[in-house]
Amino acid sequence: MAGVVVTLIALALAHVALQVGDRAVAALMMALVGATAGFLFWNYPRGQLFAGDAGAYLWGGVIALGAIMLVQRNPQVSPWFPVLLLMYPVWETLFSIYRKAARGHSPGLADALHFHQLIFRRLVKGVFHDGRVRHLLIRNNRTSPYLWGFSALTVLPAVLFWKSTLALMLCCALFAILYVLAYLAIVRFKIPHWLKH
Repeated sequence: MAGVVVTLIALALAHVALQVGDRAVAALMMALVGATAGFLFWNYPRGQLFAGDAGAYLWGGVIALGAIMLVQRNPQVSPWFPVLLLMYPVWETLFSIYRKAARGHSPGLADALHFHQLIFRRLVKGVFHDGRVRHLLIRNNRTSPYLWGFSALTVLPAVLFWKSTLALMLCCALFAILYVLAYLAIVRFKIPHWLKH
């Protein structure tokens, strides 16, 4: 899941960097895309190599560096461009903190109620009914495309409106609302049939 989301975000940063002539940021992002493509070759769908915390921190650090450089060096790029690009992971984190705090739990404690875990258990549940490890891996792999599509809901408008702060802010608000509605629908088992197939 994370590898493709990182690839989408890095490609969007590289695209806008090329639009404003910032070849250094574009090259940095394309290097990240290349490294992530190599990782995905071994990771999806067979799961032979895992990124772990070190991989996640590397991805996050490089994307943060590229986003800051792009906005700081190119004033025509709205500061809300990287905010919308990263809205899915940022909102997932903020919503999880709120959800845990509202239930009286520490936000630092792990739980199994994250969006991707609900999709794994509720949407992709019907793929296989037994719990064999191979079948669980296949279910896990079939969860990722749902989240790639969800992430694209932020990446596509960010690329379209990278100059317009107002449009980017509105898209951030719209995504937050859609996320909460989708989360509540999955929790309440009100999932459209076309999403289950």
